[in-house]
Amino acid sequence: MKELLQRKNAFMWLVVFTLLFLLVPFVAMQITTQVMWSGFDFLVMGALLLIVGSLLILIARNLSLGAFRWLSIIILITAVYVWVELAVGLFFSLGN
Repeated sequence: MKELLQRKNAFMWLVVFTLLFLLVPFVAMQITTQVMWSGFDFLVMGALLLIVGSLLILIARNLSLGAFRWLSIIILITAVYVWVELAVGLFFSLGN
């Protein structure tokens, strides 16, 4: 995994993955009325994915494998918490 993140085109693949991932709610919006994302929702989720992915790429390039594992776990848990908080307001009223 670390070798993939150290390639020169890792950031390009991150952008491609982000766009493909954002297609899921976009297609779901066309099929059902239960998914109602605004442009702001797409912007925030895209930014969250790009920031987390960029951080993982940067720490993979600069830290040892052990430090990379711990920091990547912390970053992913934080990202999931931010996502849940923005979606439903788990602990605070930041979500809907």
